Amino acid sequence: MTGPVVVVGDTLLDRDVEGVVNRLCPDSPVPVLDETEYVDRPGGAGLAAVFAAAQGAEVVLVTALADDAGGARLSALLTAAGVQVYALPLAGATPEKIRLRARGRVLLRHDRGGQPGAPGEPTEAVLRAIASASAVLVSDYGRGVARHPALRAALGATRAPVVWDPHPRGPAAVPGVQLATPNESEARELVPALPGATRLATASRGAQGLRRRWRAKAVAVTLGGDGALLCHTDSTPLVVSSPLTAEGDTCGAGDRFAATASLALARGALVSEAVQEAVAEASAYVAGGGVASALPPPARPEVVAVAGPGGERVGVSAVASVLAEVRASGGTVVATGGCFDLLHAGHVATLQAARKLGDCLIVCLNSDASVAGLKGPERPVVPEVDRSRLLAALSCVDAVMIFDEPTPHAVLSWLRPDIWVKGGDYATGAGDTPALPEAEILRRWGGHTVVVPYLDGRSTTDMIAAARAGGRSNGACCAASPVSGPHSSGPAPERIR
Repeated sequence: MTGPVVVVGDTLLDRDVEGVVNRLCPDSPVPVLDETEYVDRPGGAGLAAVFAAAQGAEVVLVTALADDAGGARLSALLTAAGVQVYALPLAGATPEKIRLRARGRVLLRHDRGGQPGAPGEPTEAVLRAIASASAVLVSDYGRGVARHPALRAALGATRAPVVWDPHPRGPAAVPGVQLATPNESEARELVPALPGATRLATASRGAQGLRRRWRAKAVAVTLGGDGALLCHTDSTPLVVSSPLTAEGDTCGAGDRFAATASLALARGALVSEAVQEAVAEASAYVAGGGVASALPPPARPEVVAVAGPGGERVGVSAVASVLAEVRASGGTVVATGGCFDLLHAGHVATLQAARKLGDCLIVCLNSDASVAGLKGPERPVVPEVDRSRLLAALSCVDAVMIFDEPTPHAVLSWLRPDIWVKGGDYATGAGDTPALPEAEILRRWGGHTVVVPYLDGRSTTDMIAAARAGGRSNGACCAASPVSGPHSSGPAPERIR
């Protein structure tokens, strides 16, 4: 592989709600599920990207994320799984699929999110990622990303092998894809079966029909536990049988198949070899317990709100409201981040300078767990609830979002600020070029990182030491670093904390 594996498509938020049923509803003959736990995970193209990343590949996900709590949660989950998120703006709400389960069986699936919104325009960074890919997987879930004209042009121009996992409500594959991977029902819906035809004849008819219609080099119709049927050129179809009998939860098996085939093609495998590897991997995935066993433990849920004074300006919902208002008017979104432990005049000066750069200022605040992980068990001095309230009370701050990771990368992938602000001590001294750790992430959506002056001679560490010694200090704190304020991606100098 000489470049990343790029996954293009619609990402959904999947939630499995586990519970127990021991009674019927008194006003309707339906079971009552008493919830015991739930697990969130990326669905759709996001799940395929997580599968590819779990196999050690460098993975770029080109998808669309909404400015809502679901979009923020997806960004956190994907970043925690090692996926580089190149997010397009998404009008409307994040699509969600909620499965209600008891004793390992699905009782009901609840979908929400409404009609798909239109994804925004891809940036130059997105188009470059597709052009430099070692393989591209289009994971289409019929919500518009695979239909975007600019993306389709980039997919048609790339030299990388393209795997197209279609959806009946989605567009046709771009001409010349290396491999299309519909399942049986999708192939039958796209190419109607002849009356009385056998299962293999129907699959073969669908594969050959789609191959000619889409001018694809090969089409593999997946057959569930029976493997897959591969058609390329006009040769006799190849039936790839599953190496084992797999029974269980098949949710995500198609994504596992497509991701595995894409990785194999990226390594230079023949299409037939890629399909055989994909069948074996998907079968083992189902036999091993499916998505519940295959994914790493999910990231901690984002802090959504803080009750009490200032609470209306803290959390995902508050941030989403600000983003929607500013972007609707064509304004500039500015963000900064840090732990802001013992808020002081240096912080306020930096925040005021940042707010002047645009039409709103979002502060990304490290959670207590994040600060403790970066600074030790004695920090923070002030808990996240109080720190967020203090920040929200400042007139220069429009909203505060608490994040749990060591760096704000996941939050940034969701926020997509136009400007990310850091304190002036990030200048390297080499010309006028500052060392800005988040600059590469901001380039994904065309954003910029800048530095602003800070008040020297203030330090949270010094304040704490002085307080313990009974002395006095000017005061300053973590307005920077992955934990601390506008300096957010590596341990910031203690003098400004």
